[in-house]
Amino acid sequence: MNEDICIHAWPCSYYLDPEKRWVYGRLSLTPLAVRFTADKTGELLVHFHLSSICEIKKESSSFIFSSLTILEKENTKHWFSSLQPNRNVVFNILEHFWREQLLAHPGAGAPQTTKGKELTGLLSASQKRLEDTAKVLHYQGEQFGNIMSGLTKIDSDLDVADRLLTELESPPWWPFSGKVWKGPLEAKPKEAAMISGSKNQEGVIIRIPVIITHRTNSSVTPGKLTLLVTGLEISDSNSQVIHWFELKDIDDIKVHTPYEISVRQRFIGKPDTSYRLLSAKMPEAIPILEMQFSKKIQFLEDALGFVGARKSPQTDLGNSIWQAATGLVVSTEKPGSSSGGGNVSQLQLQKQEQIVSESETQELKQILRKLKSLALETDAELERQDEVLDVLTTSVDRATLNIDKHNRRMKKLT
Repeated sequence: MNEDICIHAWPCSYYLDPEKRWVYGRLSLTPLAVRFTADKTGELLVHFHLSSICEIKKESSSFIFSSLTILEKENTKHWFSSLQPNRNVVFNILEHFWREQLLAHPGAGAPQTTKGKELTGLLSASQKRLEDTAKVLHYQGEQFGNIMSGLTKIDSDLDVADRLLTELESPPWWPFSGKVWKGPLEAKPKEAAMISGSKNQEGVIIRIPVIITHRTNSSVTPGKLTLLVTGLEISDSNSQVIHWFELKDIDDIKVHTPYEISVRQRFIGKPDTSYRLLSAKMPEAIPILEMQFSKKIQFLEDALGFVGARKSPQTDLGNSIWQAATGLVVSTEKPGSSSGGGNVSQLQLQKQEQIVSESETQELKQILRKLKSLALETDAELERQDEVLDVLTTSVDRATLNIDKHNRRMKKLT
């Protein structure tokens, strides 16, 4: 199932050593293995696990030009050539998934435990309450925005009233009564700057290694994707920022597979800014992106099956399908066996049994990550609304003073 997911496939040729000839076909990468299938016969000629790879190299010789070699632990060497779109793209993607496989420890899912169910249920309930709170807070922020717009309109109307009153107060013989002298505008607080001034202080939700493709370029670059409360940061392998997306700047996010997404910002009159990101850790980031960009994210055909599975009752708590899709489950340490003598009681043996299974640990980890994201977003929204309230208070006081002043001026005219 998750082993059969095709992350990427490239047309190429494979050197069939027993027959001393080249065979054209497709090299495909799955979460756990590399495969080569011949075009003519459809026969699976090569299939080996990522964990069995010792080395991936770019090579060439008098017989092979611009080739890619993969060396297995049994000293079996596989040669691939005529790689499309080019050798560097294939090398970077294969090396990325190979390294991520080496950093993780694949393990089989364990049956659920009573304690694990309780912990998952508690965290899921907390997540649901926090999501409801965030929705209410977001609605409250929208109301504050509407109030601010209304106050801005009132302020503009009061400026017009001030100019009209000045004309009425001018004596009829004054030649410039129709053209009120415009003195220097009173400096008004920069409300937008005050509101957005604290957005640089937000925390990081998750950071994952990615393979970056810019627009339709055939070249790829290793880098990092960082999800923050205020936006997305794409940086290279040296942590130099390639592009920063504010939340409001992103127009759509497309999920091509559980491992690949594209982020786009549209422009009028110039090319869109678009990045395609591929990562073995992407299944950990997609639930957070889905929560942040619920109205902008789109799941394409290859990812729709996983969306349906994630919404099933058994996997909804921790979105475990996205951990299953990685094929890379972080193993937890099991309690060691007792080093005491042979008088170990049955109760002590039971205490050494695993309390929470590995799959439940992954679900708990995913829920905790979402809780962290929600908490950071809620904290940022509260800070923003505090600043908006300060600006609203100042604007209301200023409008009240101007209205009182205009009322006194109108009374003098009557």
